[in-house]
Amino acid sequence: MNTGISTRFSCGARRFRLTLVTVKLAVLLQVAVAAAESHDIVVYGGTAGGVAAAVQGARMGKSVVLIEPSLHLGGMTSGGLGATDIGNKSAIGGIAREFYRRLGQHYAKPSSWTFQKREQYQSGRQQQGELEMWTFEPRVAEAQLRSMAAEAGVKVLHGQRLDLQRGVRKQGGQIREIMMESGLTLAGRVFIDATYEGDLLAKAGVSYHVGREANAVFGETLNGVQTANAVKHQFNQPVDPFVIPGNPPSGLLPGIHAGTPGREGDGDRRVQAYNFRMCLTDAPENRIPFPRPQCYDPRRYELLRRYIEAGVFDAFCSNIPMPNRKSDCNNCGAFSTDFIGGSYDYPEANYARREEIVREHV
Repeated sequence: MNTGISTRFSCGARRFRLTLVTVKLAVLLQVAVAAAESHDIVVYGGTAGGVAAAVQGARMGKSVVLIEPSLHLGGMTSGGLGATDIGNKSAIGGIAREFYRRLGQHYAKPSSWTFQKREQYQSGRQQQGELEMWTFEPRVAEAQLRSMAAEAGVKVLHGQRLDLQRGVRKQGGQIREIMMESGLTLAGRVFIDATYEGDLLAKAGVSYHVGREANAVFGETLNGVQTANAVKHQFNQPVDPFVIPGNPPSGLLPGIHAGTPGREGDGDRRVQAYNFRMCLTDAPENRIPFPRPQCYDPRRYELLRRYIEAGVFDAFCSNIPMPNRKSDCNNCGAFSTDFIGGSYDYPEANYARREEIVREHV
């Protein structure tokens, strides 16, 4: 009898405590919504473009917050792509020009050259007497972008990622608030998606297309599958594609896709291959070793081994000289740093799947 009374009382107490917790949680949620951090401009994505947008907004007297999920600022510009792809330099102006000029001021200082002298550095992108610097080290680019944001009064938040399930609240077709996975809610008058993935854009209901559009969509001629124009980064020696050479039933080697590229001009879901731009050095005192990947699988490199055996001994990546005896290493050739096929799922994948794709790449 006593046990029954004790049990009923205990269950009742748990229900009472649960009710109190629920009430408190509801109050906290209401307070959180009411206390949403508000700014004139909310920029999601700390790429170079995101920094430029935030800086310009702040210089116009607006309150601006810049949200970057990672711990770095600058996107590809500070992530290894130090060799600016540039044609007509006179077309570059505004904040972009200011950024390159700030780099020029940095490298004009002798103290900025720690592993070589300024006069020892040669770059085909650089002309004598230019005030700008078009090739640069990733850390220097990030430092300049951070300085520009700080000087303009931009509030920068790192480690905050959009909630993909309930992260966008709209009213009458207009975004009112966005919420991060942490619960942080940001209200604004203007929202800018400056990420590479475009998650905010997609979750806000903006129409988009992933992959290659067919020629027929807009009556064009250079969209979709273009095998006739695929002249670079191709195999220039025949390589057996099967796990057991000459044995189709053994299956295809990793990285090889079954079937054909498709009909000329047809659309598909294929996206340009993703790549890591590696910052390398030939200065022994500045080197760090490449760690062996935790899930290293030599079968993934069998295609490369056979390619070398076929007589291909040229460079497998393009090394562009950067200041201080560093280089911007880019994809080059049929088997290089591109993760061919790994990009197809990435744009619309959730965070877990994207992280998995990155692990597969490295």
